[in-house]
Amino acid sequence: MIVLGIETSCDETGIALYSGTEGLLAHRLHSQVDTHARYGGVVPELASRDHIRRVLPLIDECLADANLSRTHIDGIAYTRGPGLAGALLVGTSIARSLGWALDRPVLGVHHMEAHLLAPMLEVDQPRYPFLALLVSGGHTLLVQVAGIGRYRVLGESLDDAAGEAFDKTAKLLGLPYPGGPQLEALASQGEPGRFVFPRPMTDRPGFDFSFSGLKTAVVNTVRTATNDAATQAAIARAFQDAVVETFAIKTRRALAHTGAGHLVVAGGVGANQALRQRLREVASEHRAQVAYPRLAFCTDNGAMIAYAGYCRLVAGEQDSGRVDVRPRWPLDDLQAPGECLAAQ
Repeated sequence: MIVLGIETSCDETGIALYSGTEGLLAHRLHSQVDTHARYGGVVPELASRDHIRRVLPLIDECLADANLSRTHIDGIAYTRGPGLAGALLVGTSIARSLGWALDRPVLGVHHMEAHLLAPMLEVDQPRYPFLALLVSGGHTLLVQVAGIGRYRVLGESLDDAAGEAFDKTAKLLGLPYPGGPQLEALASQGEPGRFVFPRPMTDRPGFDFSFSGLKTAVVNTVRTATNDAATQAAIARAFQDAVVETFAIKTRRALAHTGAGHLVVAGGVGANQALRQRLREVASEHRAQVAYPRLAFCTDNGAMIAYAGYCRLVAGEQDSGRVDVRPRWPLDDLQAPGECLAAQ
């Protein structure tokens, strides 16, 4: 089965083709960073318009890369949510139209499930059950994973997601959009220990996160500290250290709680090298193995949508005739493919 994946949840247009026998056949990605940089963040209307322009040409490029035509497509997967409503509707409309035209099954995919399954695109796949830390621009979750659709959310952010905290802190420091990678680069030059920020919610039991207090600590420090390059770098370093150590503490706690032998780290913030190194150390303490998607598949992409869609389409799932999107969609609302079919 060859599945076309369409990702349009936010500001990146991702297209991919996944084969159940040959794996990933082709993938293309268009980033809207240059479009939104002048505004310092994503403008939803502009994001939707750009997706409209990009999806079909990228599909044709992927098909050409794989030496296939549209008739070779056996199923179509698209991001149904969570995400920006207008951007999601673009992918939904195009996926449904292609499905109707080609008489192929179509399925809306949960964006965070796709991130969670992205390491399955690699040669060394994690084995179920595992613990997943999903850290993206809009979501921060610790999830116990027994199998596809069998998720138990252990903890999540009660306010800002980690990616939002990175972007907002970068903006405070005057760094250009997108802020996360810029802040990581600046932090690598910072003096360790010059500033120390709180590790939020690590002094209480549980697995939830909160980054609003950390952001406030950064704001207060920026207002009172000298505005020179060394100070800016030291603040960036202290912020990153606080986030990384918070994740380390919570992940260590979750590994001990679940006894998981594998840890999956996915989402855009999962590309942060300091976080990756610290979580390797934490996993080693518990004799657990760590799995990451390749850097290109940490951020939003079509490959993860195509793979997640394949896993459910091959089990017989497909959308009804209703066209809708879910800008807010809790991960633990999902069911395993067999359970979904039984409920229909």
